[in-house]
Amino acid sequence: MNKENQESGSISRRTLIKGTGAMLGAAAFAKAMAPLTEWASHQSMDEFLQQHYRELDEEEMQKVLRRLEEETRRDYGVEVTITDHKPEKGVKFGYALNLSICVGCRKCAQACHRENNHDRASGNSYIQVLEMKKGSLDLENGTVNYSGPVPKKDAFYMPVQCQQCDAPPCVDVCPVEATWKEPDGIVAVDYNWCIGCRYCEAACPYHARRFNWAKPQIPAEDINPAQSYLSNRLRPQGVMEKCTYCLHRTREGRLPACLEACPTGARVFGNVLDPKSEIRWVLENKRVFVLKEELGTKPSFFYFFDE
Repeated sequence: MNKENQESGSISRRTLIKGTGAMLGAAAFAKAMAPLTEWASHQSMDEFLQQHYRELDEEEMQKVLRRLEEETRRDYGVEVTITDHKPEKGVKFGYALNLSICVGCRKCAQACHRENNHDRASGNSYIQVLEMKKGSLDLENGTVNYSGPVPKKDAFYMPVQCQQCDAPPCVDVCPVEATWKEPDGIVAVDYNWCIGCRYCEAACPYHARRFNWAKPQIPAEDINPAQSYLSNRLRPQGVMEKCTYCLHRTREGRLPACLEACPTGARVFGNVLDPKSEIRWVLENKRVFVLKEELGTKPSFFYFFDE
């Protein structure tokens, strides 16, 4: 939160939305806020009045977690455990992907879909795998909905997900500060504070944000019960969501689900501040590059080819 907000205490969504309206034209504001009308109708009063994540003390956070667990039990008929995973000191997460051995199987996207409790009908995932012509890095001409056996001999494959930028444009444009950069490098979203304006989606040059058009429909037996407030809990309808490097796993010292699912070992993840980590070795010994470097977003997601 900015200094003004912190000094004035908790600011209601009504005040924030009113302020946003003052900055926009009436037509633009009405269009931007349209998803909010659907979203608000599904909220309880406790949820609507909840403070921003970074303003909640431990006791308040626990009450929120228990409420969300009860709502999940009521709506989906399944017992879940929702935790508030905090970042570890001395950790800055980085991800690298070896494009020479990615075969385009999309098992990473499938693992993301299951791990993060995405709506089953939509087939949503935080990862898009682009089929690219060899010798080209034109992302706009990459094919997402490719078919047939992979890998094709004249193609290579580039998975794209949230780049966890150090200068994230999505954070800058959020009118209610529902998204921010965490100390360990993860760009987080408070799903209960997001108003669904989708400005962050428009600002992201990597197409890494997803809008939750409908309440997720998942059979009870398919729900991943190990959940985290800022990560893979069942998101409400009408909010923006994104990859969090599976912080419910990685902040416990485990690996992202997409990495574990990769059959070729193309993915490398770890703490870039640890000189003995595998990710640090890749950064120091491979010719890595980032997507759209010219934009100055400073991604924490790196790509490389074997020489």
